[in-house]
Amino acid sequence: MSTQDDNSPKQYRDLGGKTVLQRTLEAILSSDQISLVLPVIHADDGTAYNRASASLTDARLIAPVTGGATRQASVACGLRALEDHAPDLVLIHDAARPFVTPDVIEDVISALQSGAQAALPAMQITDTLKRTDNNQQVLTTVDRTNLWAGQTPQAFPYPLIWKAHQAAIAQNHENFTDDTALIEWIGESVTVTKGDPQNNKLTTPQDMRNAQEKIAMTHLKDLGDIRVGTGYDVHAFEEGDAVILGGITIPHTHKLKGHSDADVALHALTDALFGALADGDIGSHFPPSDMQWKGAASDQFLKYAIDRVHKRGGLIAHLDLTVICEAPKIGPHRDEMRKQIAKICDLPVSRVAVKATTSEKLGFTGRKEGIAAQACATIRLPFED
Repeated sequence: MSTQDDNSPKQYRDLGGKTVLQRTLEAILSSDQISLVLPVIHADDGTAYNRASASLTDARLIAPVTGGATRQASVACGLRALEDHAPDLVLIHDAARPFVTPDVIEDVISALQSGAQAALPAMQITDTLKRTDNNQQVLTTVDRTNLWAGQTPQAFPYPLIWKAHQAAIAQNHENFTDDTALIEWIGESVTVTKGDPQNNKLTTPQDMRNAQEKIAMTHLKDLGDIRVGTGYDVHAFEEGDAVILGGITIPHTHKLKGHSDADVALHALTDALFGALADGDIGSHFPPSDMQWKGAASDQFLKYAIDRVHKRGGLIAHLDLTVICEAPKIGPHRDEMRKQIAKICDLPVSRVAVKATTSEKLGFTGRKEGIAAQACATIRLPFED
């Protein structure tokens, strides 16, 4: 997860467990037509960039260069740094557009290969446009015919765009809002290619919220194999002064007897996860004949089961636990148990339910000979081929 807060530059903010910049770089590198990626970053962002790119091992991603005071100046810094690489074509992309697709990238490259001097992915304007005064009073309706909303990456022959930037620098023109505007300024043509409605720039807080929702919905769609598993366990009492339930210690007149710490609650949850995975049971993974588990804390069994879910590319949606006993009373400890189980599983407390009941003094639990627990686990996995 990103450690950047909402006051950090938007490209370093968390977006579904990755920074915006990491997602943008991954999207660009997903195109096999890209041979080199050169990030341009702010002088103060070296540490943030290193964190954001730490997991990216693609050799096409080279060390970043420091940008300038404006977007235009930063692009010029990047173009200057590319001189030694002498590329034929260059694409210039906004770091805050993490949803760019290979199709958009390939379309702008194809346009250049077909003879275009510059390629601009864009979406045709379909909304009615109004021009207002400074008081937000409408002055006129703007004709939307042949109007387009530009996106990135914008693509150019490298010598042409570098010449345009050098000319702008020489003449102190610093107010171009995008790179195709420089191409227009030097009298060359720009060809519009097909944009993508998802390839929007994250600018406002609402943009970030929409992007978070998109990532979450995409993730859930990819995890469409919903599994439910159940678990059941029981342990008898023996002499002692406390029981361990749900990872917490509860004072009592007895303790639970078992090979490990006998946490009947965590054992039931662990088996529920194994059941949802169709992956054996707690005894097959941690046999009581193996002395290394003698007196072991049961949270490691549950963490192991969680890791099995994650290795399958899945996530835990919900855990539901019922403890069955006459004593000790579970109610006073319910919230602490929920919090501890949520901590072990790295889940929000809202996704962990803990309930308790008696057996109306029937059976071994009714005779206060031990404690039983049953659990239900809901997980989401990717569909397997």
